[in-house]
Amino acid sequence: MMRQVMQVMETSMDHPLCQQDTHQSWACMALEKLEREKQRAVDTHLILLELPGFEDTPIYFKDESTHPTGSLKHRLAQSLFANAICHGYIGPETTVIEASSGSTAVSEAYFAQLLGLPFIAVMQKDTSQTKIDAIKHYGGQIHLVERSDQVYAASERLAEETNGHYMDQFTNAALATDWRSDKCIAGSILRQMEREPDPVPAWIVMAAGTGGNSATIGRHLRYHKLATKLCVPDVENSVFMDAWSTRDASLTSDVGSRIEGIGRPRVEPAFKPDVVDAMLKVPDAASVAAMLKLSQLLGRPVGPSSGTNFYAALIIARKMQEEGEKGAIVSVICDGGYRYLDTYHNLDWRLQKDLESTQFAAEIEDLLAR
Repeated sequence: MMRQVMQVMETSMDHPLCQQDTHQSWACMALEKLEREKQRAVDTHLILLELPGFEDTPIYFKDESTHPTGSLKHRLAQSLFANAICHGYIGPETTVIEASSGSTAVSEAYFAQLLGLPFIAVMQKDTSQTKIDAIKHYGGQIHLVERSDQVYAASERLAEETNGHYMDQFTNAALATDWRSDKCIAGSILRQMEREPDPVPAWIVMAAGTGGNSATIGRHLRYHKLATKLCVPDVENSVFMDAWSTRDASLTSDVGSRIEGIGRPRVEPAFKPDVVDAMLKVPDAASVAAMLKLSQLLGRPVGPSSGTNFYAALIIARKMQEEGEKGAIVSVICDGGYRYLDTYHNLDWRLQKDLESTQFAAEIEDLLAR
């Protein structure tokens, strides 16, 4: 009888259930690696800009550029991998594909390398070379397309060809993040503000790329019944603000955003207009001028999307001051500027791209002087 049992056990090793157990073991190991990575990290810094005349409307920046992969997309990438593993989309040999403007792909390449998985980034051809080099540094491959609206179909095709998994941050960013938790970016901001003179901010300013971070912040604020309002500044050639105004999710644009990391030619599924209190259209040259000024104030370069956030924060502060309102404004440094030294931080490049503006530089100085 014992011999028969042993024979059954030996035969069962080829059964699909055994393969499923192997996959489950790998998933447990992978999730443990992600959790250890998260445990080793410390929270990113919250910076108060010391601006004369802004005592009643202080502006803070949560510096997400200090993550290991240099941007706020590090949080998203970790959540996307955990979500895909728990759903069974990713296994020990799965090729992971992502459509990205660069920063998310850098972060996902990092986590793919951590888990020993092949990774392919699908990006627009004019993505900064520094981001491309960072993806390759973490073992990722690059697939370039002509326009930003082509990344979706190319990613789906590559996933089919490789029998891989298209991570699809633009759909899953708002689903993979636990927006109720105090460990999400909104919870982290509010926890760090607790001992400030205005512990509950009047506004949080967060530009949208996938829309996932703004959705997380907006949902978190409502879930915890806070009076803080959410402003999502939008850039040229992006359809987010028009979609918010009209509630038309079918809007598209034939031209891609010129501010890397934010603004999209379609209304991404992760963008949730109902949790956004206000939007502001920011000219691209204003984003770049504000980026340069914020870099000067901090003593180190920041990326262009941080300039979009800064410009919107200054507009909100001016409006509050004019109306006699008080309260803190919190925004985000999305990534550092070292990835853009040959582009947005290069005067010749800005002149070539028509992104150098003495008019907006003067406007920002005026906003600060008030």
